[in-house]
Amino acid sequence: MNQNELYGAITVSSVALLIAVAALVCAIIASRPRRHLVIIASAVLVVAEIILLLVPLPPLLDGVGFALALLGVAIAVVGGGPAVVAVLDLATRGSVPDGDHGGIMVGAKAGAGAGANESPAEATGTGRDEKPLEVLRGGATIGYLERVAVAASLLAGYPEGLAVVVAIKGVGRFTELSEPETRERFIIGTFASLVWASAGAAIALLAR
Repeated sequence: MNQNELYGAITVSSVALLIAVAALVCAIIASRPRRHLVIIASAVLVVAEIILLLVPLPPLLDGVGFALALLGVAIAVVGGGPAVVAVLDLATRGSVPDGDHGGIMVGAKAGAGAGANESPAEATGTGRDEKPLEVLRGGATIGYLERVAVAASLLAGYPEGLAVVVAIKGVGRFTELSEPETRERFIIGTFASLVWASAGAAIALLAR
């Protein structure tokens, strides 16, 4: 490797590492409630990183590919949660209230769902025989495990693992999917999580 090639490799490696670290930092910051703009910034950086690794440029320095692979997996796992929350907030527009244990309240409406003549207790369902029920609990923990499994499957060259992950998740949640809001949240959240995890895994694969 001559001097010009070395400078090129150093430049590409530095930019790639800087983008990946910035994407991970944004994903971590976005883990705090409703930091949607930060997770959007992280998503933009992830796309920029993938494009950078796809463009024919000087090769990365030794060890940089491994570091980028680790960062890609970290981005896939950590950033998926905030990305899912942002997508769900955009899709549902706050119409489905969150529960105290990471789920959603079925039978409760956030805001405009109540009629003009209903009392607050009736609007949330607490004044009726059927009280609001929290479903899809533990979604954050399941999401982390899901994205770890997706990233591991793609890195291992076994993309069929994505179908296994979705099947296991669907079977485990089957009894909770009777209400429209739970089905909507399950489908949107699962797709958003899979797309984000696949993007992070793509960084790791391209860097490797």
